[in-house]
Amino acid sequence: MKKKTSFNLKREYLLCWDFIKKSKGFICSVIVLFFFFSLLGFLIPAPEFISEKILEILKELIKNTQNLSHLELINFIFLNNLQSSFFGIFFGIFFGIFPIFATILNGYLLGFVSAMSVENGGFSTLLRLLPHGIFELPAIFISLGLGVKLGSFIFTKNKIKSLKEYFINSLRVFLLVVVPLLFIASIIEGMLIFMS
Repeated sequence: MKKKTSFNLKREYLLCWDFIKKSKGFICSVIVLFFFFSLLGFLIPAPEFISEKILEILKELIKNTQNLSHLELINFIFLNNLQSSFFGIFFGIFFGIFPIFATILNGYLLGFVSAMSVENGGFSTLLRLLPHGIFELPAIFISLGLGVKLGSFIFTKNKIKSLKEYFINSLRVFLLVVVPLLFIASIIEGMLIFMS
């Protein structure tokens, strides 16, 4: 009989970082794509119908968070980012289309919001936005990069084996790396929003 191996947190983290390292090409591609579309969103004015739609989304977001307590705000941010990251990874199974689309959309939104902030308050406002992304952006980049990698199983020789391996490793990274990063990010972001 095989002896059951006990859970070892250190070993699990080593497996996480090993998988992230093996996936760095996908993660770096997501980062490049994200900042390319951020730059587009910042430099090129959006067509009026797109601007109106984005402003509607932002107004709805403000409406949903304006009366929340400090802890409720942290919880809202955490659950919202958690859902986005989860979908970013595991909807990648459909050939990586969803995480690529999410990368483009989120990048453009960041550029659009940054351009609005600079227009209303000057370039110094970008420095105030910076702390919001210190922990959140790495978590999002890892999620979206792993989502694209998950979808790449279709191009491997042993598709079922690759899908299983990518899925298990992605789930491990999500639970042990992404979730803690998003938790820290939500506390920082919640405090900054609540104090502003």
